[in-house]
Amino acid sequence: MRSNLAGPRLLLRRLREVMAEPIKAQERLDKIVVLIASNVVAEVCSVYILRADGVLELYATEGLNRDAVHKASLRVGQGLVGLIAAEARPLNLPNARAHPGFAYLPETGEEAYNSFLGVPILRAGRTLGVLVVQNKSHRTYLEDEVEALQTTAMVIAEMVAAGELEAISQKDTGLDLSRPIHAPGIALADGVGLGHVVLHEPRVVVTNLIAEDTEAESARLEAAINRLRLSIDDLLASGEIAATGEHRDVLEAYRMFAYDRGWIRKIEEAIRNGLTAEAAVEKVQSDTRARMLRQTDPYLRERLHDLDDLAHRLIRELMGRQHGSAGDELPQDAIIVARNMGAAELLDYGRDRVRGLVLEEGGATSHITIVSRALGIPMVGQVEDIVSLADAGDAIIIDGEAGEVHLRPAVDVENAYAEKVRFRARRQAQYRRLRNKPSVTKDGAEISLQMNAGLLVDLPHLAEAGAAGVGLFRTELQFMVASSFPRMREQQLQYEQVLDAADGKPVTFRSLDIGGDKVLPYLRSIQEENPAMGWRALRLGLDRPGLLRTQIRALLKAAAGRELKLMFPMVAEVEEFIQARALVEKEIKHLRRHSHETPETIRLGVMVEVPSLLFQMDELMEHVDFISVGSNDLFQFFCAADRGNTRVADRFDTLGVGFLRALQRVVVAANRAHVPVTLCGELAGRPLEAMALIGLGYRDLSMSPASLGPVKAMLRTLDAGRLSARLLPRLEPGHPQTDIRDLLKRFAAETDVAL
Repeated sequence: MRSNLAGPRLLLRRLREVMAEPIKAQERLDKIVVLIASNVVAEVCSVYILRADGVLELYATEGLNRDAVHKASLRVGQGLVGLIAAEARPLNLPNARAHPGFAYLPETGEEAYNSFLGVPILRAGRTLGVLVVQNKSHRTYLEDEVEALQTTAMVIAEMVAAGELEAISQKDTGLDLSRPIHAPGIALADGVGLGHVVLHEPRVVVTNLIAEDTEAESARLEAAINRLRLSIDDLLASGEIAATGEHRDVLEAYRMFAYDRGWIRKIEEAIRNGLTAEAAVEKVQSDTRARMLRQTDPYLRERLHDLDDLAHRLIRELMGRQHGSAGDELPQDAIIVARNMGAAELLDYGRDRVRGLVLEEGGATSHITIVSRALGIPMVGQVEDIVSLADAGDAIIIDGEAGEVHLRPAVDVENAYAEKVRFRARRQAQYRRLRNKPSVTKDGAEISLQMNAGLLVDLPHLAEAGAAGVGLFRTELQFMVASSFPRMREQQLQYEQVLDAADGKPVTFRSLDIGGDKVLPYLRSIQEENPAMGWRALRLGLDRPGLLRTQIRALLKAAAGRELKLMFPMVAEVEEFIQARALVEKEIKHLRRHSHETPETIRLGVMVEVPSLLFQMDELMEHVDFISVGSNDLFQFFCAADRGNTRVADRFDTLGVGFLRALQRVVVAANRAHVPVTLCGELAGRPLEAMALIGLGYRDLSMSPASLGPVKAMLRTLDAGRLSARLLPRLEPGHPQTDIRDLLKRFAAETDVAL
């Protein structure tokens, strides 16, 4: 039911005039409550603002005792005002005192009032306060009046967000929007970063809230929705999207929401009430987000992300903005905050300015995590709702060791972490002092510690960390950061520079591993139900031999007169490696036929990361020069646990008996055949796990540069023979199941191993 009032449009026009006046914040708030009271024919209008300590403080009132301003307060959940803040939804009561949640504040003098209407002051779904009107008569407020309060609440929310009310807040009591937040997650890449938030996909800030011409705004909305629908329809109709699969499901959800009349009707209603089209979209989405955040159903929470994305797309359409890009200017201490992102997107940022990465998703062995570790960027994943909680420019601390994020940290927290950074710097200095020390265990076992790399800028770490060589050079990173497919000459130049920078130390190149979640933007990708186990890596290379042969030729020419070590990923059958070796031999003949110098020695190997190879080890050893265990993929395939799926990525332990037996099978077969074996997955870079690998018999490990120091410190205090004697019997069939992780920790404590 609607009233015959002038309604929200007239109220907004008058609000615009008040907002334009050069007056102080308290005076502006006082004028706003008077304006609202007269517009909705209310005897009382009050504004409560949420403080950082969880208290709703009366900031302005018309009709109640003005001496109570900045004195009267309620906790979230206390009284009707506290209930609105807790549930983020309006409350419309003809007899407020009869409600079980009613709480009387004697200092306000509100005992004479019966009817009550309150709405939350929302921004991006966060409750910043409550706006209330009251009357002595018993009445239910009409729809127009509810709309008037909700639209006015948006204006007040922008005042809070702009910091205008900070000047009138009580001493030592900040507002909730600037409240320090401790957000737990999981540690993905070690390190501590202090800096300021950079949103990977920045929210477009809507500053023009009040419409001049509602008909023109409705026309803008219609045109923007049509463009949005058309772009989604075109994507779904194109051959680039598979008929089934996750990508299509997401776009289908977008299309469903984009054509939902209920959603559009709410936005149109907000425009009719005097908001601009973009402000109307923001209002409707903020209301929806506040409601859905209180749902416990994971499906509904996931749909909230879809709605958020769609609303942001529509706002960008209305404002003529494109997605924010990594090319935008970064602060010197950027902490990137995102729902999720690809490895190539991280590489787009200037790495000298990035101090950390925070994701709402992300797993320990996802590619973005691997790249982050390789770049030495601290990273925390699975931080719930961090994108909505953070604003661009907010101070933030990321603890990649404890898996914690501190948003807008208090001074004492900031000081504590500054000291932690200094302590880590001293510890890193100790590790640097170890770089020229021999990598030998207490009982004389020599362990070769190499580093993983993927870009030329990684190579200075080789000398800095004292690595014995590059055990894994991921060649696909060059392709992922390029705007078009690198030509043979470009690839050759890159590989020459890598070998030059290595200065005689061995470098093991991995052939192109694209496909799956590593998509090249300029290469048409095939959508698959399960891309990690689909058309990727060597499978793609053998089916598209032109790509693989170009890379092989570039590597052969780059290594002319030197050693070339090349391994092939995602090999499931020995025959696949035989085919790859044949391509290498064909390219060698081609180069020699045209009088090109070839490498002095060529060693070809396989990455053991598909479990089927575990049962072909003896046959494989007859054909390879070396093998390298890719523990990340091997573990995900071994346990059928997608490393990019946060629900299962950490379900199984990499130190479980079954997986350790698989790793033992590899090293035993390699040693029996006198074939060199390296383990180059993330497993090697964690001291406890590296200790287990040494106990199994591995003597060559490759890891991120930042892990070399801690692992070297560990192994120099380790008695490898004593460890093997303790560990290996526990892996024998028939032995009672043992918690290997606990066993290793107890062994380290007993023998003073530096973990």
